Amino acid sequence: MDLQSSALVFFIFFSISIVFPLLILFLLRNPNHHHHSAAPIYPVVGSILTIWRNKQRRVQWISDMILSTPTLTFTLHRPLGYRQLFTADAANVQHLLKNHFYNYPKGAVFRSTLRDFLGDGIFNADAENWKFQRQLSSHQFNTKSLRRFVETVVDEELSDRLVPVLGGAAGSGGAVDLQDILQRFAFDNICRIAFGYDPAYLLPSLPEVEFAVVFDTALNLISERFNSNIPFLWKINRALGLGKEKKLSEKIEEVREFAKKIMREKESELRRRSTLESEDLLSRFLSSGQSDEEFVVDVVICFILAGRDTTSAALTWFFWLLSSHPEVEAEILREIKQGKNSDDGGGGGYDEVKSMVYTHAAISEAMRLYPPVPVSTKSALNDDVLPDGTAVRKGTRISYHPYAMGRVEKVWGPDWAEFRPRRWLEEAEEGEGRWKFVGRDPYTYPVFQAGPRICLGKDMAYLQMKRVVAGILRRFTVAPAEEGFSPVYVSDFTSKMKGGFMVRVRDRVRF
Repeated sequence: MDLQSSALVFFIFFSISIVFPLLILFLLRNPNHHHHSAAPIYPVVGSILTIWRNKQRRVQWISDMILSTPTLTFTLHRPLGYRQLFTADAANVQHLLKNHFYNYPKGAVFRSTLRDFLGDGIFNADAENWKFQRQLSSHQFNTKSLRRFVETVVDEELSDRLVPVLGGAAGSGGAVDLQDILQRFAFDNICRIAFGYDPAYLLPSLPEVEFAVVFDTALNLISERFNSNIPFLWKINRALGLGKEKKLSEKIEEVREFAKKIMREKESELRRRSTLESEDLLSRFLSSGQSDEEFVVDVVICFILAGRDTTSAALTWFFWLLSSHPEVEAEILREIKQGKNSDDGGGGGYDEVKSMVYTHAAISEAMRLYPPVPVSTKSALNDDVLPDGTAVRKGTRISYHPYAMGRVEKVWGPDWAEFRPRRWLEEAEEGEGRWKFVGRDPYTYPVFQAGPRICLGKDMAYLQMKRVVAGILRRFTVAPAEEGFSPVYVSDFTSKMKGGFMVRVRDRVRF
């Protein structure tokens, strides 16, 4: 029997055994209601009908479910008795990420789903493998490396590429997709810091760079797999080499081959020169004695994934929120003007950017409402009980939900829906107009995770984002191309705007 015949037989079997019963259940509408009635539970198939009905707004729907429960913990019933816990309770998050850290690894389901793409890289690793990569990678994020990153890579990309591209848009008066431009900017940055390689993705022509396009395609496809409601379907398609799984396999192979090519070139360079001025992550791993080609490629791909979409997602939502809050923009401009070197091409060097307290608060506030990674999932190694009393069985997947956590009224107040940077600030002792940042603990605000797995690049991300904000705002005003534009929120691994963020850029008349 050929593959097409096999697929047809499977489709008929699937339709008879699963789809038809689902339709009958839907028509009967006699569910066994759980105490959270918005997600009725049926025998065998669980809440699959409600899940499918909300698949276009999965993150928001789960958030609504969580926030409607007194304990901020919600149990989602998937088909065949499979359950997944979601929580927005800070004590539960601390339990998962710190107090009982070793009972909540990524888990076998997470790792097997993403292994094709991420291999054994740091975001797909547990136990000793994770610990080793964590220790080695931490050297990349010390103060010296941060200073070099901000003062060279970010500044060059900002002054040589981002500002000229936006300047061109201002000159033409045409609309441009800011989400796409910021993704290109972040992709160039992270490739340079991870590989020491410049893909030149952000140029005035907005080129189709093969590596970037292939990486993006692979990421979208692996995200579809990860968010699949019926996991055995993608496993069957992968085994048979059908549909999107076939395409995913091809794109992953292209990404990995490209990464190996760069790695071999770097190895050759290291052999020729006893020391390299380059501080990129790849050089560090190769210099540490790592010779396993697949492993090193895993590590680098994970860091590209981490640095590419997270900062660009945060900045995209930040600029949209800023466009309807002129008072926040005015305060940021005042802060930029106070920088010592505001004429240097971008709003100050390392120390000045680090001291942009109000801007730091505004970015934090944007990420509260639209966290770059809206959901993060762990798996229980053993039976446990969460601080709120929820029983957790061995093997249960449990997700903490930063998107929902930024919307908890008892934490953020009745004005939680407002974009208000002042909630992160208090007046400093020096006098009026000087702010002091007052952060939340990382378990209440786990945008960068928390505990032993807290994001190594947190400080680097803030510095990069503040540099970009200063560099753009001192030169341009940015406004949605469509008046009253309201973005449609979508998420693969990160929070995005469906169809991009079309803006009009104008030269700032006075600064």
